[in-house]
Amino acid sequence: METTFSPVLTVCGIEELPGQSSRNVTHVLSIVDPELPELEAFGAYGEHHRTTLRFHDIIAAAPNRVMPRPEHVEAVLRFGTDFLMRQDREAASHVLVHCHMGVSRSTAAMLTLMAQANPDEPGESLFARLVAIRPQAWPNSQMISFADEQLGRRGELTAALGRHYGRQIKSRPEFTEWMATLGRDAELQMAIHD
Repeated sequence: METTFSPVLTVCGIEELPGQSSRNVTHVLSIVDPELPELEAFGAYGEHHRTTLRFHDIIAAAPNRVMPRPEHVEAVLRFGTDFLMRQDREAASHVLVHCHMGVSRSTAAMLTLMAQANPDEPGESLFARLVAIRPQAWPNSQMISFADEQLGRRGELTAALGRHYGRQIKSRPEFTEWMATLGRDAELQMAIHD
C-alpha cells in the first residue's frame, strides 16, 4: 500500500494564499524572506497549525541574505514528524506549504516531507508526484541536498533533482533564462537531459 504524506497536499505562493482559505487547511508550513512582515491571509483560515521559517531563496552566500541551512531542513522534518505523529491521524487533513512564489523553497520542503513520509519511495517517483502537485516546481538545491543527507538517501534525491531540472528545462525553456537571472547557474548545470 502506498503511503502518502497527507490526503490533501498544496504548494502555493503568497498571492495564492487567500484562495486557499476555504479549503480546510489544517497544517501550514510558511517559508518566507526574513524581512517579510506577518502575512494577514491566515486570518481568514480556520483553525490550523502553522510553522514559519525565514530564509532567502538562494543557493550561494550573498551579502545581507540568509542562506538555507541544515537547521532549516531539520525544522521542515520536525514539522513533518509532528504531522505524522499527531493525535488526530484519522481526521481529514490538508497540508499547505508556501513560499514567495511557490516554486523553489516550498517545493523543496514538500519534496522533503513526502520523502520523510515515504522512506522507500524512489526519488523519481517523489518528483513525479511533486510535479503533479505543483507543475512549475524548481526545488532549491541546497535544501534538497540537506534533506538527502538528513534522510539518509545517499545522494538519491540530489540525483533525481538533476533529472527533474532537465525535464523542467525541456518542458519550460523559459526557466533557463529565469534561473540564470536569479544566479542559479549551479542548478542549471545540475540538469540531466534525457
